Amino acid sequence: MKQALLFLLCTLAISSFAQSPVGIFQYNEDIGHPKKTGTASFDEKVQVYSIAGAGSNIWFNRDEFHYLYNKISGDFIITADFEFSEYMINANAHCKIGWMVRESADEGAASWNAVKHYDGLCLLQWRPFKGMFMRDPEEERFFAKKGKGRQTIQMQRIGNTLTMKMAHPGEPLQLVASEKMEMKTEVLAGIYICSHDSDAMAMAKVWNVRIDKPVMDNYSSNPYAVKRPVSDVLGCRLELLDISDGTRQVIYENKGRFEAPNWMPDGKKILFNQGGSIYTIPVTGGTPDKLNTSTVTGNNNDHAISFDGKMLAISSHREGLPGGGSTVYTLPLSGGEPKLITENTPSYFHGWNPNGKELAITAQRNGENFYNLYKVSLKDGKETALTANKSGHVDGPEYSPDGKYIYYNANVTGTMQIWRMKPDGTGKEQLTFDEYHNWFPHISPDGNLMVFISFPPDIDPDSHPSYKEVMLRVMKLNTPGGPRVVAYLYGGQGTINVGSWSPDSKRIAFVSNSEK
Repeated sequence: MKQALLFLLCTLAISSFAQSPVGIFQYNEDIGHPKKTGTASFDEKVQVYSIAGAGSNIWFNRDEFHYLYNKISGDFIITADFEFSEYMINANAHCKIGWMVRESADEGAASWNAVKHYDGLCLLQWRPFKGMFMRDPEEERFFAKKGKGRQTIQMQRIGNTLTMKMAHPGEPLQLVASEKMEMKTEVLAGIYICSHDSDAMAMAKVWNVRIDKPVMDNYSSNPYAVKRPVSDVLGCRLELLDISDGTRQVIYENKGRFEAPNWMPDGKKILFNQGGSIYTIPVTGGTPDKLNTSTVTGNNNDHAISFDGKMLAISSHREGLPGGGSTVYTLPLSGGEPKLITENTPSYFHGWNPNGKELAITAQRNGENFYNLYKVSLKDGKETALTANKSGHVDGPEYSPDGKYIYYNANVTGTMQIWRMKPDGTGKEQLTFDEYHNWFPHISPDGNLMVFISFPPDIDPDSHPSYKEVMLRVMKLNTPGGPRVVAYLYGGQGTINVGSWSPDSKRIAFVSNSEK
């Protein structure tokens, strides 16, 4: 009871600043003049929104609710986790939270709402024109747990098509409804809450809030998609993910492209590549520091730290050589002159042997047009083939911490799946079996979990393109059970190409894309 009172006092304390920005949202206000004033706040440390609001309803030809929103033009994808407050007692069954897209702040404006009711009913409802009664498709509904209980809710606007998806924790997003609707180019989009009771206040928390501006390319099957060149470079976010509960924190953002975070051995910094250079940044955020790689300045997103924490392996491009000239080097983790490991190109580093004597790479050799996996001796550069691939694609080899297996991804049957083999290339075993294209397996330092990135079924299984709706999934290695989703994001190439577990096996670092 004391905590509930504290929540109300905290939100009421900012009520006089209801128009002030909150977190990433520029607008914070009541719509429709509800009897009780709504409030919202943002905890920057944990990056969680608290929102409270009243209002008689969001229905018929006018609405009353509290709204946090931005003005957005064109296509977008908006995603967040929503949960009613545990301190709400005897709330109205039709109390609502979710995402709302609206043509104006007028109480009767045309709007499209991804709705989660307190009684567990979830659906897409809309008012196609100002002043009209609200509509919802009776046959398109999703049911969640009544009252407290987390759900991920996503809305997409692609052209004039509005789509709502939802997921229970650990599950892929499911389509709730998709409707073609005429909308203004610029709309309001944000999170909302309505108590469905003029004399009551509803409370909720919202986290993992992401607003993304998609790039549509030839993989898009949506006829209403606004085409933008694939060469468009979106901004990037460096995020840290807590495996236990799926909470995410953005620690660094940049308008340019950066990729492939590794967690430093002391657990205090993250390493990543940008613009051909390697940088480190504190896990608390701040200004990146450039690592000295001497004259090797074409670094790509394939790099990782040796198990003893002393050395760094990198892949860097050399001009005028086959396949773009990607070459593998090693250097001290503190920086210095890189040592050439692979003379032949293209060669992409992916994993250290725990014994510190060998590397696992992906490479093309002997003029072939396909890639295979090799282990390379650090002593003399001798390469030993681990696969004899003649079709499809193999990639991402990474040793387990105990050195017993090499995990990798392979397209053997038409979908990219996760496999493992013994270090000599024998005993190949498929680990994932589903419709997604699964790439880049990374094993936690304690050897218990594997994280990988899952691309949608409608892409080329042999590619891992940028700017896609992807998932990060985690799978237990020592007990039965399939993978569970730990993050939904807009990303792909560069998101998690290399091992990015924290030393304590509790968190993962990754890169997502944004418009910033």
